[in-house]
Order: sequence, then structure tokens, then C-alpha cells
Amino acid sequence: MSLIPALPGPANVLICGASRGIGLALCKALLARDDVRVLVAVARQASTCEALGALGRQYGERVRLVDCDARHEGSLALLATEVGRVCEHLNLVVSTLGILHQENAKAEKTLAQLDLAGLQASFATNAFAPILLLKHVLPFLRKQPATFAALSARVGSISDNRLGGWYSYRSSKAALNQLLHTASIELKRVNPAATVLALHPGTTDTELSRPFQGNVPEGKLFETGFAARCVIELVGRLGPSVTGSFWGWDGERIGW
Repeated sequence: MSLIPALPGPANVLICGASRGIGLALCKALLARDDVRVLVAVARQASTCEALGALGRQYGERVRLVDCDARHEGSLALLATEVGRVCEHLNLVVSTLGILHQENAKAEKTLAQLDLAGLQASFATNAFAPILLLKHVLPFLRKQPATFAALSARVGSISDNRLGGWYSYRSSKAALNQLLHTASIELKRVNPAATVLALHPGTTDTELSRPFQGNVPEGKLFETGFAARCVIELVGRLGPSVTGSFWGWDGERIGW
């Protein structure tokens, strides 16, 4: 199966949030494939990340490390310039950006715990950064089959919210879903072979979930490698006919 539907040859790939967690696992899994021509690994400190450096030494020119803080649009503009030096088009872009309780973001349980700084931090990383990434890589998605996927979360589903809490995280992921759905409509006009996806990778053993893993049912806490394989399987199966949709790691569509 090709990396994304209808792709006739090797793919040019960009992973944003590549230095750890699911992003790093995606880099490792994708570079192990023969149908990935070049992988642009993007993170705030990609050039000094030892794990990414090891991949660079192993795979040589197939790996390009780019420093970029996706929360700042000027940094994303510079990223687009760097991508232009590597390739003329991208076939797969995956944003793994997300925070729950880091960098001023909070997993609020009540309205009393809400504050503006926490809301702004959550929205900046979880919603604004991925859609601005799409804005700046759009010129590279206008030709050939192309997929833009961003990691969302089931708790961002409004119809599935029965427990409450996590105000900032839930609402920022819901905003991301709407932004991606809206962008999918525009991108389909630009490139009918393009697909935009919101993907829930399941609860994964990363820094984001670590403080809350005690509540995860047995067998439902995934290793990053498993989550990466699920993401790769989803982008390989889901094409333009379902662009703008929201999917779980298990291949089931999630309601908004």
C-alpha cells in the first residue's frame, strides 16, 4: 500500500513536532520505508536533538532537520523557505503538536480553575500552530496527491463529551477540528487529490498523558511506536473522499 492513496512514487514528508513522542516515532517508522524519498523533521530544537541527529547520521540526505517554533508565524514562514530548498512539493504533512498541562496550559477540572494564560497557551499550540503550519506549507500541497494530518483528541468531540473538565484542552482540540474541516474545503478546490484529516492516536505513553495514566483502562495505553503505526495506516487508507473528517486510531470515524 502506498504511503497515501494514489501516490505513484516515493513521498516527500514533513513531520512537525518531530523531536519526541509520536512525532519521533513517526520519523523512525517512515524512514524505515522505501517509499519515503525525504523527510523534513521539524521541532523547536531539531538541530540539537540527539534522537533526530542519530536518524540523520543513519539516513543521510533523506533526513532534513529544521528548527521551527510553530507558535510563531515568522518561524513558520522561514520553515516554508527551508522546505523550498529541499523539494518542490510535499505529499504528507503530519502535525503532532499538542499540550495539555505544559507551558502555562492546564487540565482544568472546574470553571474556577480557568484563566486567560492557560486558555491562550492551549489554543496557541493545539489549534493555531497546526492551522498556521498548513497555511505556510500550502504552496507545496498544490500538486500530486497530498495529505495534511493533525493529531487531535477524542475529548475534542463535542458530541462525545459526557464528563466535562479539561476546558482548555477540549475546546482547543474542537477548534482545531473546525479549522481543519474548513481548510479541507478550500484545499479540495486547490488540489482535488488533497486530503485533510484530524486523527486521534489514542492515549499514548508520552509527557502529555503521563500525569493522567492511572485512569486509563488496561490495554488502552499505547506505546509511541504503536500510535505511529496507526497514524501511518490511517493516512494510507483515507483519501480525498473523506477529506475534512475526524478518525480514531482504531479506524473508526469520530463524531464532531
